[in-house]
Amino acid sequence: MSAKRVVALLLLALAAYFALIGYRGAYLLAEHSVGLKVLGVAVLVLPLIGIWVVVAELRFGAATARLGRELDAQGVPPDDLPRTAAGRIDRDAADELFAQRRAEVEAAPGDWRGWYRLAEAYDHAGDRKRARAAMRTAIAAASASPTG
Repeated sequence: MSAKRVVALLLLALAAYFALIGYRGAYLLAEHSVGLKVLGVAVLVLPLIGIWVVVAELRFGAATARLGRELDAQGVPPDDLPRTAAGRIDRDAADELFAQRRAEVEAAPGDWRGWYRLAEAYDHAGDRKRARAAMRTAIAAASASPTG
């Protein structure tokens, strides 16, 4: 099953869940107790927050994929790091790559390509939080760049 189909299926399931939660919130709003009405409002806010999070994640994923395609089109080779017998990336190789990518970003902090590749290096090193932060910087830099 393709990634797009999985996302579509998960979005359908999430929409059904949000509809169910919305129904329960509307039901609580129809009650006569003030406490239940307040709870109904709170329950109705949850799907709105969920929708905001899902849209933000889908936009992040789409922007990341767009930048990855652009790097591929420019002929930038992917990182091909050695792996252990278990399939994990060799830690020493990931650390070496990270140092190289960090130096590239320090040399050209406005270039989104460096930030994208730094995000990949963070990901290879297992630091997902910093990888996402670096990728957000890459997306912002690409948006600000006249050449994209």
